[in-house]
Amino acid sequence: MNEEIDEELDLEDDEDVSPELYEHHRIKVDPGQEFLRIDKFLMDRLPNSTRSKIQDAAKNGSVLVNGLAVKQNYKIKPNDDISIVMPFPVRDIELVPEDIPIEIVYEDEELVVVNKPSNMVVHPGYGNYTGTLLNALAFHFENLPSMPESYYGRPGLVHRLDKHTTGLVVIAKTEHALTHLAKQFFDRTTERRYWAIVWGDVKEDGTVTGNLGRSLKNRKIVTVFPDGDLGKHAVTHYKVIQRFGYVTLVECKLETGRTHQIRVHMKYIGHPLFGDLEYGGDKILKGTTNSKYKKFIDNCFGLIDGQALHAKTLGFQHPTKDEYIQLNSDLPPGYQGILDKWMKYTGNENE
Repeated sequence: MNEEIDEELDLEDDEDVSPELYEHHRIKVDPGQEFLRIDKFLMDRLPNSTRSKIQDAAKNGSVLVNGLAVKQNYKIKPNDDISIVMPFPVRDIELVPEDIPIEIVYEDEELVVVNKPSNMVVHPGYGNYTGTLLNALAFHFENLPSMPESYYGRPGLVHRLDKHTTGLVVIAKTEHALTHLAKQFFDRTTERRYWAIVWGDVKEDGTVTGNLGRSLKNRKIVTVFPDGDLGKHAVTHYKVIQRFGYVTLVECKLETGRTHQIRVHMKYIGHPLFGDLEYGGDKILKGTTNSKYKKFIDNCFGLIDGQALHAKTLGFQHPTKDEYIQLNSDLPPGYQGILDKWMKYTGNENE
């Protein structure tokens, strides 16, 4: 039998939560959640963690379901109440300064704009307190302000990019800049344009409108709720930059800024992002079946860590100057390398 799938529910002996334990996470399982091993479930819900760390926590009695400690093979059920407890207080987000190279494209006394590389998390989180963009910024700057509770609760941060999405991120250096920029993002007056390589031949420019929310079956991913009863309103405008037959380079303009918005909206219309691990773009979706083409695609996948998505343009009103700031960033080498390969493959090198 497949141990990953068929291992039966296995509760530990009754064990009360020690008053000396501190709750670090509490998750209420959705009513529509499918049966799933708790280590897999938590790995999806806590993306900065690893399965081995979650399994170790379970072995140490730190993973509770409905108040009882469970092993890592416990299968969650709808409406389960999951807690992760540790014998130490919840760690505040302490930014440990780290000398990590970052590319600063704009800076003044109020703010800094960074060109984020791939494979870098923007802010610290569970199981991932170091190596983030904010750890790098803490090394370069001091006294970054904290966000109000209604926002992300991270110093100076008013928006973020996914781990494998590259491109421009703005960080406030003063309380005034923080408030001013946060309101612009809330009011949707900022300009955010992304370049994405998507599977398929996009026939024409268009707009995707569809409420976005966490999947009821897999909380790691986001899905479209077309009827509008669930999720949050989201709009993405896209236009074709260059076609390569089996893939297309498009520019996406965000009208709203939801989690995984471009990735989910493009998949929804049949064009998943090239290399997207969570949304099915990391396998051949268009093209031939010969081994030469497969090797070509594998070589392209090898140039990037995840989805081919780059935050290319960022525009906003400066918090203190009577000036509109618009910044553009070059594509990272791996992303550009994919385009170069497709240009050569399709004979479009001179376009």
